[in-house]
Amino acid sequence: MARDRVAGVVAAGSVRASTELLVGGLAAAPPAALYVHVPFCVSICPYCDFVVYAGAAARGPRNRVDVFLEALETEIGLRADAADEAFGAPGAPSPKPDETSTDEAATRRPLDTLYIGGGTPSLVPSEAIARLVELVRRRFGLAADAEVTLEANPGPDERGDAAALVRAGIGRLSIGAQSLDSAELRRLGRRHRSEDVAEAVAAARDAGIGSISLDLLYDVPSGSLETWARSLEGALSLAPDHLSLYALTLDDPDAEGLTGPVGDHLPTTSGARRWRAAARIDQDDDLAATQYQHAVDRLAASGWRGYEISNWAQPGHESRHNLAYWERRSYEAVGPGAHAFDGVTRRWNAARLDGYIAALTPPGGAPRTLPPGGSETLDAAMAAAETVVLGLRTDRGVPTTARDEPPLAEAFDWALDAGLLTTVDDRIVLTTRGRLLSNELFSRLV
Repeated sequence: MARDRVAGVVAAGSVRASTELLVGGLAAAPPAALYVHVPFCVSICPYCDFVVYAGAAARGPRNRVDVFLEALETEIGLRADAADEAFGAPGAPSPKPDETSTDEAATRRPLDTLYIGGGTPSLVPSEAIARLVELVRRRFGLAADAEVTLEANPGPDERGDAAALVRAGIGRLSIGAQSLDSAELRRLGRRHRSEDVAEAVAAARDAGIGSISLDLLYDVPSGSLETWARSLEGALSLAPDHLSLYALTLDDPDAEGLTGPVGDHLPTTSGARRWRAAARIDQDDDLAATQYQHAVDRLAASGWRGYEISNWAQPGHESRHNLAYWERRSYEAVGPGAHAFDGVTRRWNAARLDGYIAALTPPGGAPRTLPPGGSETLDAAMAAAETVVLGLRTDRGVPTTARDEPPLAEAFDWALDAGLLTTVDDRIVLTTRGRLLSNELFSRLV
């Protein structure tokens, strides 16, 4: 699967003050969203650096899916216990930090979104997905109109039973198409055919899935504007509700120090390392910019809202879960490599499945403990920078008052002169050029 790694916490004014615990000027709040990471795929694509276990771990007599699900359910219980202790149970009175809180504001709200990602969670039996959704509902609460998303691969042996997923409570499906060009799919190591994408969308529609998203990759090695345009047209012909368009990034998590014992990434295999080295040679920044600009123009002409750098939606189909990240709302996360944030502290689970299972399902009746991982506590300056960066990712941008305060004040004139920012009414937003060069701007803000 291709997804942005975005971090988020509390959107200013969006969380009731009575549910907050004030810590050093920043506010910890109960989760508005929950991410569940399912780390299994049939095979691992050479560009992928998500936490994934494939082959015998995912399928066959020695698969580790059941023991993982047992550990996952334990973690959900332990994380829910911690949230209940800190904020009160969903629907129950929560601690009041001041005397201005109202009775309504003193009630902890249930989750607004649940996102089951991976990996390929559509490999998990639908009855296990149903059990998982029900456990989350029981322990964290799920709003009556909660957005419940599952990621799926489009191949016939990987997409799962759409009708059973609807019965399990899934209302939104994110399908990892990546390309609709057969040669590109082979180059990327994908197992599915382009026609499988259409079949997966049709099956989801027939089953009653209410919102369907497709992932596509641009800047594919040896790609062209023509192949990208055909993939985009093919995707549009399937009438999805949401599109995520990502530039193919070929990171090196080993070099970045992310693969240690408590790191949130797995070591890169030698084969993937060789593939990436060769692929980088065949990527073209200018072509990637042209491909992105084509998508911006084509989708705008068809009434799609580009509500975030990499995401477009039909009205009402914006990803509420991802918006929780970009609006900096509090969210919980479970599973190997998963990241959570409460408004004050970022926390992540280590990527390694053995350590995860050993902590949560120890042998011999030993106490079950939370999995290994790490954490980082934000200070006011870090929170301010994050607020600006995440706000600028979206089409709403940030208030114009942000240009007078750190961290944007120092970079605002430069970004304006470079054509990266513009002002619309009382908001500062990225231009299309700014979206393409956003990493350059963001690096100056953090």
